Amino acid sequence: MKEYKVRLPAETAAFYERAAKQAGKAQEQVLSDALFKFAGELALEALHKKR
Repeated sequence: MKEYKVRLPAETAAFYERAAKQAGKAQEQVLSDALFKFAGELALEALHKKR
C-alpha cells in the first residue's frame, strides 16, 4: 500500500481527531475512509455527467 502525507488546517485535523475518537478508530483510518468515499462520489458524478 502506498503512503501519502497530507497537510490539514488545525480545525480540520481537530474534526478528524474527534471523529476517530468517537468511532474508536485511528485518525489515519478515518481520513482514508473519508477520502475513499469522496473519490467514489466524484467517480459517480463524473459517470452521471458523461450520460
